[in-house]
Amino acid sequence: MGNRFKNSEERIEQIFKNSFEDTSRRLETLLFYKSYLESNLKLPLHITGIEDFKWEEYYIFGPGEKEEYETLKKTRPSYTDIFNMTSFDSYYDEDYGLFAKVTRISDKKRFKLPLVDMKAVDKKSLEYQLLEDYSIWVINY
Repeated sequence: MGNRFKNSEERIEQIFKNSFEDTSRRLETLLFYKSYLESNLKLPLHITGIEDFKWEEYYIFGPGEKEEYETLKKTRPSYTDIFNMTSFDSYYDEDYGLFAKVTRISDKKRFKLPLVDMKAVDKKSLEYQLLEDYSIWVINY
């Protein structure tokens, strides 16, 4: 990830520059980052999973059966789904960070998903960069 990670670090530092010396993830910086994203993300936004969701690991990497996995994907969100992010959920925590309110495009089912696990569908958009930077911050700070 080299240069991309360094560029993300620089952008993250700019977000907090005039407000926090310590940019580590904690309640006050999480709420500050939420405010930043609310001001800069253009919603609604099409997003998808960065990698498999926790519940999917049993089926993708473990002994879970493909048929059962396909059945569960009808009622549970999958990292392969495309969602329409409509807003931020009021729930957040220091471990998972911010949550997004989303609607799955294929069947209109609604979910609340950790934003750290999501990326914008359009890789060339500003939103893609904003979500990638947010995920890097949550995971590394």
